[in-house]
Amino acid sequence: MTRADTTRRATGAEARALDDVGGAHVMSWVIAIMLFLTLLAGAAGLGTARAAGALDRQMAGRLTVQIVEGETQRRDAAAARVLAVLRTLPDVARATPVPQAELARMLQPWLGGDAAAAGLPVPALIDVDLTSDRSDAIARVGAAVARTSPAARVDAHATWLGPVGRLLDTAAWLAGAIILLMLGATAAVVMLAARAGLEAHRATIEVIHMLGATDRQVARLFQRRIALDAGIGAVVGSVVAGGAIALVARQVGALDSELLSGMRLGMGDVAMLIALPFAFIALAVVAARLAVMAQMRRML
Repeated sequence: MTRADTTRRATGAEARALDDVGGAHVMSWVIAIMLFLTLLAGAAGLGTARAAGALDRQMAGRLTVQIVEGETQRRDAAAARVLAVLRTLPDVARATPVPQAELARMLQPWLGGDAAAAGLPVPALIDVDLTSDRSDAIARVGAAVARTSPAARVDAHATWLGPVGRLLDTAAWLAGAIILLMLGATAAVVMLAARAGLEAHRATIEVIHMLGATDRQVARLFQRRIALDAGIGAVVGSVVAGGAIALVARQVGALDSELLSGMRLGMGDVAMLIALPFAFIALAVVAARLAVMAQMRRML
């Protein structure tokens, strides 16, 4: 019997072995589901990491000076003095007063449109960009503002946005951990399926060996079949996940939120997501080969 006849017999046996263990499409569906969840976690993690980075850039070296005075003229006079001092400090790159109309618009959801007519006190705000985000620079600016006006208060953006940034970092790391767990679970499922196929057709594999096939040849047959099933599942999972990610991205963009807009994925992020299906296929092939080689050493 020629080697070509042996290979054809082995190929037919390989197809039957995998088909009989639950059907060849089961592995495709498992890969599709795993990849779908992994792509969603990856997109969420990358978007969250980008939002955390954008938030860090927004917080770095930014202050808000608030002048709280019940009487409008004293408030405006104190705000003018503080603004003049800020613009002379070497640690300050830019100091811009926030218009009162803008403040009224921001407070309208809570105070209503008649806040000014009712005589409710509205503080004056000054946005400050520093030349450095070092703590000593922030301390010097705060001391200068306190000397200029006792009614002024300095708020560093990092103070009240810091917990949000840490939450986003934690979410990004959690998404990465989920991806690793999904990869591990996929490898385990593939190895179990390959071992089940070998155990279910131990006699067939022994005949293939007697016909001259080596362990590596049998392993390659399983690899090709697993690669085909994984490829089908990767296509299905990628298409469904891509549609879900696009839908969520469109809804996030419609919210017009400065924080959520930072979650927009870049070209590098998209490239990483595109690489995930190929990584799943490669992982399935390697896992199948390792499982088959290890199992056949125990069988024969």
